[in-house]
Amino acid sequence: MKSLNNPKQIIFQDMIREARLNAGFTQAKLAQILGKPQSYIAKYETGERRLDVIELLDILDAIGGDSAKFIAAFNSTKIEQND
Repeated sequence: MKSLNNPKQIIFQDMIREARLNAGFTQAKLAQILGKPQSYIAKYETGERRLDVIELLDILDAIGGDSAKFIAAFNSTKIEQND
């Protein structure tokens, strides 16, 4: 799927993984808190699946992240366009 490999998606994956790690959570611990299998975390961190906005908010809430700051940081990233 092309949309899972675009530059913005890859930056998002990196940011959400870094947010989890910076909060001190393993994939397994976050999955337990969310009531999901560990593979759920692995799949969105590796780009095998995408998150919807509700899932993102749930994840950020579980790790103590600030959704407004996360979105602002994502929006401030520079994406190279190869058009």
